[in-house]
Amino acid sequence: MKDILLVVDMQNDFIDGALGTPEAVAIVPKVVDKIRSFAGDVICTRDTHFDNYAQTQEGKNLPVPHCIKDTPGWQLAPAVQEACDAKGAAYVNKLTFGSRDLPALLQETYPEGPASVHVIGLCTDICVISNALLLKAFFPEVPITVDSSCCAGVTPQSHETALAAMKMCQIHID
Repeated sequence: MKDILLVVDMQNDFIDGALGTPEAVAIVPKVVDKIRSFAGDVICTRDTHFDNYAQTQEGKNLPVPHCIKDTPGWQLAPAVQEACDAKGAAYVNKLTFGSRDLPALLQETYPEGPASVHVIGLCTDICVISNALLLKAFFPEVPITVDSSCCAGVTPQSHETALAAMKMCQIHID
């Protein structure tokens, strides 16, 4: 059993691109430090859309094209990419907020389940909460922790609201 660090969507479009925020920019050094110092395995998700984004359900509700596969905005921030590559991270492209492939990857890679999952990344109130709750549903006995200092939401208020919701669902908040 291994400890897992899940790095959610630390992509250019969410940091300083189409949907970037000052709070997202501010967490990049903390995220890089966390990846470098983490003793277990690292898995990164990448929000992944295509040229038909505007015709999708998400595109109709959030009409801001972002994370279009193979564009600069889809790429992880360079320092994050470098830290993840140095750790031999696995990468999961996800087509929506929560990754349907993530639980299957963990079940296949860790048949006895992970020892723990530590979640960091963007956005706390959308993809971080979606993946944390998804993992809690698949692995109810595995401790899941979200490092709030390595996450940022769409707004500071929605970040705090998401942290409170996860805490109510027995996800540890650091």
